[in-house]
Amino acid sequence: MASVYEFDPLTGNIPATKVEITVSCRNLLDRDTFSKSDPREYSQWKMKLSFFGRTEVIDNTLNPDFVRKYILDYFFEEKQNLRFDFRLEKPLGGIAGKNCGTIILSAEELGNCRDNATMQFCANKLDKKDFFGKSDPFMVFYRSNEDGTFTICHKTEVVKNTLNPVWQPFTIPVRALCNGDYDRAIKVEVYDWDRDGSHDFIGEFTTSYRELARGQSQFNVYEVVNPKKKMKKKKYVNSGTLLLLVSEYVCFTKFLFAVKFSGNPSQSTSLHYMNPYQMNAYALALKAVGEIIQDYDSDKMFPALGFGAKLPPDGHVSHEFPLNGNIENPYCNGIEGILEAYHQSLKTVQLYGPTNFAPVVNHVARYAAAVQDGSQYFVLLIITDGVISDMSQTKEAIVNAAKLPMSIIIVGVGQAEFDAMIELDGDDIRISSRGKLAERDIVQFVPFRDYMDRTGNHVLSMARLAKDVLAEIPDQFISYMKSRGIKPNPSPVLRMVSPTQL
Repeated sequence: MASVYEFDPLTGNIPATKVEITVSCRNLLDRDTFSKSDPREYSQWKMKLSFFGRTEVIDNTLNPDFVRKYILDYFFEEKQNLRFDFRLEKPLGGIAGKNCGTIILSAEELGNCRDNATMQFCANKLDKKDFFGKSDPFMVFYRSNEDGTFTICHKTEVVKNTLNPVWQPFTIPVRALCNGDYDRAIKVEVYDWDRDGSHDFIGEFTTSYRELARGQSQFNVYEVVNPKKKMKKKKYVNSGTLLLLVSEYVCFTKFLFAVKFSGNPSQSTSLHYMNPYQMNAYALALKAVGEIIQDYDSDKMFPALGFGAKLPPDGHVSHEFPLNGNIENPYCNGIEGILEAYHQSLKTVQLYGPTNFAPVVNHVARYAAAVQDGSQYFVLLIITDGVISDMSQTKEAIVNAAKLPMSIIIVGVGQAEFDAMIELDGDDIRISSRGKLAERDIVQFVPFRDYMDRTGNHVLSMARLAKDVLAEIPDQFISYMKSRGIKPNPSPVLRMVSPTQL
């Protein structure tokens, strides 16, 4: 069911989102004489009839839960609101008169969480399952589904002959664990490995991404419990304990918002006009662009600044004041939090001028200059009416910033001419300062008015705005990494911090 577009994944030209397909089978026909079958599932995605993928082989089981997923591609700069809900169980054919088993396909639309998690676990005094030796334990991770079922998402290696295993660190996308829902249940089962595939169950526990994110602490020590033993034995406590040793999380996306403050918000002609019945031009632009950008931010906490206003109590002009009024913590909770802080600022500061871009560009550049190893990439988003008072200083700031891991997105509001913003964009003529060309293009400018249709229907217009706002970011990001010879591993971080924290 698509909420904006009707989209047929078999015939559409543009993939709508990343969709993860999980495959399980039950009661497969045993085709091996002396052991159970070693199933592998093949699948063809009939888009141009090309081969799509295959699962891993799972030894000696007739009821495999495959860890490997099928994931459909999407475009970074597109937004299509789609929802897929289905679960399919289908008998397998192939031998006349025999039930060959059942294949189970489940699908869930993947969230836009881009985090990775690196974790390491150890266990203490696990139950002994082997008669002649110690256990060979391994862990299996499952994420919970909306219908109450669980989907396998990771298996650790087997640690041989020990009751106190220390597993190797592993890295997994957070959306594989919980699909971006920090409070979604994660079930962990511990087994004793058996060569014939009939692994012995030791015990289990449940946790969540939010708990795991706390790292090594008293909150991440878990009792491994076997529910059947607990019901039968009154004195049973647990089948061992498990401890989280390492917990590292990499956030891929953080954006900073910078909003120009000039004009008189009490006048109806002002782009900042505080109309009690509808949003003004700045608020519309913040909401439209922000709703796209927040999909690429894991915690949706955005540093948001204003520039060009007089601040209380002494009336000094600032080009980097926090919209929420908190210098120590300028972060706003989601786009609604930014809008709330913006409207509050209109009531507490005096819109004044001049319109200087260079200070905020230089502040972000100083952060970017400190981490040029590819581990972080910075994005500054500026909402403005197109007037600029420090053109030469801003051009110099951009030329210097072009050497650094950062990009700038400028969204122009209002009906003014945007010649200066187009010059900063540098698509036609590479920007220069004092005879020095920018090393690469890092600025993307879009005029907000071009995405407002005459009928007042903003849905499709906002989708086009989203595409154009984000269109150049991937190339700008890659151009920096290639120019510095930085390879994708280790995974780079796209991160934004507030200039007020300098």
